Amino acid sequence: MDALVAISTVADGSMFNRENPTDPTVVDNRKKFLALHDIDIDHTTRVEVTFDFTLNDFCRYGEVSEKMKSDGMYFTAPTAHDALVTTTVGHALFLPLADCVGATFYDPIHGVLGLAHLGRHSLEQQGGIKFVQYLTKNYGTVPKDIKVWLSPAPGKDIYPIWALDNKGMKEVTFEQLNTAGILKDNIIDNPIETDKDKNYFSYSEFLKGHRDIDGDHAMIAVLR
Repeated sequence: MDALVAISTVADGSMFNRENPTDPTVVDNRKKFLALHDIDIDHTTRVEVTFDFTLNDFCRYGEVSEKMKSDGMYFTAPTAHDALVTTTVGHALFLPLADCVGATFYDPIHGVLGLAHLGRHSLEQQGGIKFVQYLTKNYGTVPKDIKVWLSPAPGKDIYPIWALDNKGMKEVTFEQLNTAGILKDNIIDNPIETDKDKNYFSYSEFLKGHRDIDGDHAMIAVLR
């Protein structure tokens, strides 16, 4: 068993429409990108991230089940999560991203794969630590055995996390993973800064008028 991890680019089309969750163009983009990696959209579950400040919980985790296949891929998923886990070969996880860190966690010893959204709110609540603790508690995962892949993210200069001493998103992510016990050599980072590289979407840059189109790229992960 192994894990496949991939990240789309602007050339693959937008993987999320903030105004229309059922946008047929987005669904078609998802199908095509997944097919490039021999993944069926109907065997995929999207990490449905919502920003409910009444709950103020951005560390909501769960495991996918058979009945959750295709959840969020054609429509809004019924349950919000900040990370999902699978132990099933062929059940893919899908996370749209625009200005946040996507992180895939793979425990080859226990055959556990997780895909987490590490945005500003999650990182402020120590999400990089809490998700590793979740894997340890629920799957017996040992942090030093986990491999982590990180997506591109905005640079510190344009997207500092004010509540965390104005540190950058990647800077905080690395700190939290280190605190959680993830080995530095087990972190595979994509260092591209999305605000500077137009091969990736950036919602903040779109809002500033620096990008012509809004959209999300996506991180996908699947056990094989």
